[in-house]
Amino acid sequence: MAKRKRKIKALPTIWEVSDALWTMIEPILKQLDPPRSTPGRGRIDQRAALNGVIYQMRTGCQWNVLPKRFGDDSSIHRTFQRWIAKGVLQAIWAELIEACDELGGVDWQWQSADGAMGKARFGGTMSAPTPRIAGKTAPNAA
Repeated sequence: MAKRKRKIKALPTIWEVSDALWTMIEPILKQLDPPRSTPGRGRIDQRAALNGVIYQMRTGCQWNVLPKRFGDDSSIHRTFQRWIAKGVLQAIWAELIEACDELGGVDWQWQSADGAMGKARFGGTMSAPTPRIAGKTAPNAA
């Protein structure tokens, strides 16, 4: 009789920032990306923008097809670009790694690298033929 495979219950996919996680991230955003003090149009909600960025990164969808619940797609993309320039995402990542390290949730001995291979579009770049480094030595060489 064949063994039954053990069913492993998959963890739910994280699509939005939880309240506990937001309490860790909000001070970083207040420090590195404070609200503008100059008059003008106000910024979008940072939590909604972060949720939109997470959604876009997880799905790989185009920015202009983000669900409307996150807000205006161009505003989210602009916020994402500003956060990249200010180093906000690196600070958030460092904070999360530190918190995870304190919980013992990361096994630093095990590491992995990932990559993808794909066909070059339109044949890729055309390279020159490889030059010979020696003369032809075959008996039928002309």
